Amino acid sequence: MTHTQDTTTRTAADLTATELLAAYRTGELSPVEATDAVLDRIAEADGAVNAYCLVDPDHAREQARASEQRWQRGQPRGKLDGVPTSIKDIFLTEHWPTLRGSRTTTPTATPDAPTTARLREHGAVFVGKTTTPELAWKGVTDSPLHGTTRNPWDTTRTAGGSSGGAAAAVALGMAPLAIGTDGGGSVRIPASFCGICTLKPTYGRIPHYPASPFGTLAHAGPMTTTVTETALMLDVLAEPDARDWSALEPPHASYLDGLDDGVRGLRIALSLDLGFDGVEVDPEITRAVTTAAEHFTALGATVERADPGFADPAEDFHVLWFSGAAKSVQHLTADQRTQLDPGLREITEQGLTYSAQDYLEATNTRMLLGQRMGAFHQNYDLLLTPTVPIPPFEAGHEVPPGWNRPRWTSWTPFTYPFNMTQQPAASIPCGRTGGGLPIGLQIVGPRHADALVLRAARAYEQAHPWSRVPR
Repeated sequence: MTHTQDTTTRTAADLTATELLAAYRTGELSPVEATDAVLDRIAEADGAVNAYCLVDPDHAREQARASEQRWQRGQPRGKLDGVPTSIKDIFLTEHWPTLRGSRTTTPTATPDAPTTARLREHGAVFVGKTTTPELAWKGVTDSPLHGTTRNPWDTTRTAGGSSGGAAAAVALGMAPLAIGTDGGGSVRIPASFCGICTLKPTYGRIPHYPASPFGTLAHAGPMTTTVTETALMLDVLAEPDARDWSALEPPHASYLDGLDDGVRGLRIALSLDLGFDGVEVDPEITRAVTTAAEHFTALGATVERADPGFADPAEDFHVLWFSGAAKSVQHLTADQRTQLDPGLREITEQGLTYSAQDYLEATNTRMLLGQRMGAFHQNYDLLLTPTVPIPPFEAGHEVPPGWNRPRWTSWTPFTYPFNMTQQPAASIPCGRTGGGLPIGLQIVGPRHADALVLRAARAYEQAHPWSRVPR
């Protein structure tokens, strides 16, 4: 199925979170109506993409009715009361199992993770859990447990990953808000492939529990229809949680404050390959990202071509990532290991070959990268790159068929370096290929400059609005 023209009849499922909240406020729409519309959209569209691994209509409608009553009393709860939201099946969610895409997971009763707890406290309506590759280990979304998640723009293609289910759900109006994880690009890759907005915030900005086996590479991030919704959702997700020992101090202002202040006067670097040897970017993506950079100039920023000046850290990332994968399955029996995704099994075996010295060397590379980027941002407020150098490829594969390297990191060179440096990085749509597939622009800022990254993303979005998946 390839989408080429917009034949959509707009329903409540196509509204953004802010549009829904405005309609609740005036009484033009109720949370029950919005939730029913989203559940209808899931029933209609999810069979083609497999974005959800769990949908709970009864629980969703129960939450929606409670929200409706609060709005009728004029007492909405928090900032997202009544907004349908999906949860990636990595986050602990009270009342629902968290299986992480694995046949080896035993469901147990759990409290909400910090992300789900904050969303629940602010009245979000949970409609279900979205698909992930097993233990969120790769940049596409397929698992032995839940199968393959497909791209809503062309269902023969991958949605990306590891938050592919979340991205596909948002793109198709199967809940306007989603929460995903990002350890090497896992909100940005599928956001680029599915044509939605996201932010991997500064590490620690969103509290995380339980601690990830991938350590301080692992971030959580909002996935939404517009930059405004991303900022709104980050306001909620950034609230404190004592269970995360590495969380940052809560922000002192809303991320919506100053969101529309533009980019005039900013110094922005454009790098089309980060200066890495052997990185080939699809010509259509190069043109789209270059054109996007020119628009920033038109908006009043100074844009220059400049590379950060570090070599591709893929091998050091592998030491950190594969070691984390080995940690994540250390409790499994030999029989359970045979049930793992074969690629996951391969990297866990490789992870066991690394020594403590290897890990420390990779950590040292990571620190040097952080220093390099800190110096780079003394000269440039922001860095623009493609989010992914290639368009979405055939679903069900870790790498494009015929690709000359076996691991997903070989086609995601622009994302994982900024997990290593812990910097905020957004992905927003900046065009389409000739075949109609979305192209993502990555906007990277210095650590703690999440608001600036969102401000730049919003400036571009205002100048170049993006249309949803035509249906």
